[in-house]
Amino acid sequence: AQLVESGGGLVQPGDSLRLSCAASTQTFSSYDMGWFRQAPDKEREFVAVINWSGGSTYYADAVKGRFTISRDNRRDTVYLQMDSLKPEDTALYYCAAATALTTNAEDYDYWGQGTQVTVSS
Repeated sequence: AQLVESGGGLVQPGDSLRLSCAASTQTFSSYDMGWFRQAPDKEREFVAVINWSGGSTYYADAVKGRFTISRDNRRDTVYLQMDSLKPEDTALYYCAAATALTTNAEDYDYWGQGTQVTVSS
């Protein structure tokens, strides 16, 4: 599967962004999908995950209540709605596909190239 993220950009603190991740696979609905991020000089960290049907989601504490993950299996796309953005959310955001509902990056089989999100006044 090939994953392509979009929707990143430069925003001010408190603003919102919606990231999209389009998958080029006919088996998209069989994958659990996650979002990760990596800031400069920091390790990649888990952000959110959604199961294959969209019925189960899980978030990192740092984004809980501000970010919402969703998916549209008809469009083979997963989304990350990011509200109340903070400067510490600045990072390269990746989507990834796995065959298990997991927060561990090593369990993901496919990765996108990432989209940059910068939050700055």
